[in-house]
Amino acid sequence: MATGALEARRRIDFSKELAAKGWYHSFELPDGTFIDGFMTVEQQKRRYAQFPIPEDLRGKSILDIGAWDGWFSFEAERHGAGVTAIDCVELATFLDVHARLGSKIDYRIMDFYELPDAGLGKFDIVFFLGVLYHVRHPLLALEIVCALTKDIAIVDSFVTDPDNWKEHAGDIPTMEFYELDELGNQFGNWVGPTVPCLLAMCRAAGFARIELLGTGDHHAVVACYRKWEPPPAALSDDTPEVVTIENARTNGINFSTRKSEEYLTSVFHTGRNPVTPAMLRLEVSNGVDNFGAAALFANPEGNAWRATFHLPPGLDPGWHTARLRFRDSGFGREFRIAVDVPPVAERIALKEVFDGVAWTKGEVQVGERGFLSCWVGGLPENADRANVRTYLGNRRLEVDYVGQPNADGYCQVNAAVPANVATGEHEFRVECAGIRSEAMLVRGV
Repeated sequence: MATGALEARRRIDFSKELAAKGWYHSFELPDGTFIDGFMTVEQQKRRYAQFPIPEDLRGKSILDIGAWDGWFSFEAERHGAGVTAIDCVELATFLDVHARLGSKIDYRIMDFYELPDAGLGKFDIVFFLGVLYHVRHPLLALEIVCALTKDIAIVDSFVTDPDNWKEHAGDIPTMEFYELDELGNQFGNWVGPTVPCLLAMCRAAGFARIELLGTGDHHAVVACYRKWEPPPAALSDDTPEVVTIENARTNGINFSTRKSEEYLTSVFHTGRNPVTPAMLRLEVSNGVDNFGAAALFANPEGNAWRATFHLPPGLDPGWHTARLRFRDSGFGREFRIAVDVPPVAERIALKEVFDGVAWTKGEVQVGERGFLSCWVGGLPENADRANVRTYLGNRRLEVDYVGQPNADGYCQVNAAVPANVATGEHEFRVECAGIRSEAMLVRGV
């Protein structure tokens, strides 16, 4: 960091003023008591008024991460919300106001990174105010916040360029790293993003859309939405003709929230040209919660388009539907995806095997790349190209297609046969979920 910048960061230090006040937040209590904190009541009210949340919060759940003295927690409760407030240390100031107000806020003491396993559930609204630059892993932190949010998260963070960020908005986003006490002479301030970097991280964390609410006093405030904006009243007739929505890595229907990066990909036909990521609205739903996913890329593929999306964070285990629309159209065809669903099978039955080109039973053409088609019973509901395995002798074949069960419960499975398979008889079998079918002889001709 240049000397001038280092000196400027060190000057962002309000520790003496805070120590003199003893409180960060100010309060006007119903009994007439006034608590004079570092931040004035007027400043707090202006910040809260920025948040695009309802005035009436009855029936809404709110998580306030890093609540400190708790003004924003108590203000949300005053508006009717059920509030859970967390901090890494128990603050007597919070407990004091909590008692004076007769508050019902659920106050928890935990480390931020304990949140995913704390069993708190998801919240309609999450406050993440003045915390991001205090965490060692900022993008992971935003992913955790996203996974805990059902509707909107308010992210307020220190930024290095609140006044001139538009001058470099088109550049590659950057972030400063503070190893020791470079920011505000305080150890534990880890990062200083630019405004464009903060916005980019909020998008990369998995929020469907974001809105910069304002900048100033070394901070920026961002509204991060899990859902898409409502479609227009008059919809376009050009709905995308969706061919598939699947796992971008495996080309299957299974997804794992334990993987650090999971992406959805969709192939669709449309008369629109070009198609840009900003035009697309993908939604994943379990029937209760609907989460949007922003498109990362949209590229032509033959006479179709292929778009890639983040898997929305925080999906519950089970079956979900994924569907795609343009921002001004209705949704195309829906596809089912399985999230954290282990495949389970008791018995796998191999019924028939055919050459996938000539359709001769019990044979496959060799000497050039060919295909085998077979009908398999007993596969789990979430069987797909990634978890169904086929073998010709000891050689594993690439599964090209796993169909839906027919009326008798058998799925068509297609597998590619390499050109150098020898002629003669081979044992063919299918495996899934640790269960193996009986072998069936297939002749290479």
